[in-house]
Amino acid sequence: MAEFRAAAIFSHNMVLQRRKNIRIFGKGTPKEKVFATLGETLAECIVQENGTWNLFLPPMEAEENMTLCLTSQNEELRFENIAIGEVWLAGGQSNMEMELQNGNGGIDELTSKKHPKVRFYYTQKNSFMDQSFYEAEEKTCWTEFDSEDSKVWSAVGYFFAKNIYEKLHVTVGIIGCNWGGTSASAWTDPALLEKDEDLRSYVDEYHKAIGDKTIEEQIKEYDDYASYQPLWDQKMQEMYANNPDITWDEIQQEIGICQYPGPMNCKNPMRPGGLYECMLKRVAPYTLGGFLYYQGESDDHKPQFYEKLLGTMIGNWRRLWMEDTLPFLLVQLPMHRFKQDPDWKNWCFIREAQMSVFRSIKNTGIAIITEHGEFNEIHPKEKRPVGERLALQALYHVYHKIKDVEAFGPMFRDLRYEKDYLELFFDYAEEGFDIRNQVSGFEIAGADQNYVTADVVMTHNSIILSAAGLRNPLYARYLWTNYGEVTVFGKNGIPLAPFRTSK
Repeated sequence: MAEFRAAAIFSHNMVLQRRKNIRIFGKGTPKEKVFATLGETLAECIVQENGTWNLFLPPMEAEENMTLCLTSQNEELRFENIAIGEVWLAGGQSNMEMELQNGNGGIDELTSKKHPKVRFYYTQKNSFMDQSFYEAEEKTCWTEFDSEDSKVWSAVGYFFAKNIYEKLHVTVGIIGCNWGGTSASAWTDPALLEKDEDLRSYVDEYHKAIGDKTIEEQIKEYDDYASYQPLWDQKMQEMYANNPDITWDEIQQEIGICQYPGPMNCKNPMRPGGLYECMLKRVAPYTLGGFLYYQGESDDHKPQFYEKLLGTMIGNWRRLWMEDTLPFLLVQLPMHRFKQDPDWKNWCFIREAQMSVFRSIKNTGIAIITEHGEFNEIHPKEKRPVGERLALQALYHVYHKIKDVEAFGPMFRDLRYEKDYLELFFDYAEEGFDIRNQVSGFEIAGADQNYVTADVVMTHNSIILSAAGLRNPLYARYLWTNYGEVTVFGKNGIPLAPFRTSK
């Protein structure tokens, strides 16, 4: 007889999604009945031949202090202190992963006596499904804000949830499902990547890296790396502390080569589909209000494929949750460049891809945070405005509590051609612009697409661009750079989104 259990994400203190059918699922003995009671609601199902079961509880309004009882034969599972509220999954890489204790204002939140009704479940970060994987997963659980665990919650996820709680007055649950340094390909079913001639390169490169190594050889290879790299990282931090101006090459000459992200094999979390299998599918299809997503930095080596990759991943996630229109709110990358790097402009293409996905895929939102990037720091600590702008997207797209002009800054719409200038028009700019410092970042070009810095005239809600000696300008772009000063905002404080008028 198989052990009767619910999926690991079901625990005490969990948040269940209000106003939607609530899916409960787990494993048990085939053909046995499973019963669920939540308050006065009862549901039942039969365990399938493969040993899995799932059932639905009907939609409910927000509630607190509820108990879920699951029974099968003579076994019972009981989960206490359940809230019915809003549930969002916070996915992505390190900027979504950044802990509340490490972000600006995080300690103030943690020590405040005003605790918002926010709860968190962290999907375990384990990239290889051996016995220790399942043992660790069983120890995962939902936690409340007054717990010691709250300091390691996603800062972006927390600030998003706090804003939603303050507007809707219901408990908000965040499912953390993120891992620093990961490509979107790690969060996507590799079978989907293989079907596309461009995206197949992610899988082909993985297979080439493995070669003819056995599973045992791959595991040893990765375990050796996992022993080496933490010691190297510690030495690297000590060298930076003693000499902040030391170069990367000098560090590696002194202490050896940085081996991050390790050998690409069956245990590496960066492998195509690795975290889709080991993290995302472990919490699917827990009923959600939607997805939050902050990622793209680790795909800047293939920016030309990112729009297709991100769109494929969104469709994949929605199918996994069996909801084709499940809201997906993404963060557009901010300004950033490392000091030693030239302006490759690869982040420009990532931002453009993110905007294109927002414009072309239904039920998506986009948070523009260009001014909150940092020069030479890929992990800006200002995460409150990121969560707040994601919350604005949710309040507009999902909850319909605010107007579009409150959720968006100006976005390029179209342009008018004149002999000596271009006039650009924008959505969400009816109230005009807010200019900070001297306007910069605008460029124009003629048919040769040789861009030059533009002279700028701001009208109430349009922008006129020209350049001395340039007749018949055809193209314009704004902040087409990995890192630059952000000077144009909407009256609501959200910046003008970077753009180019033609690819």
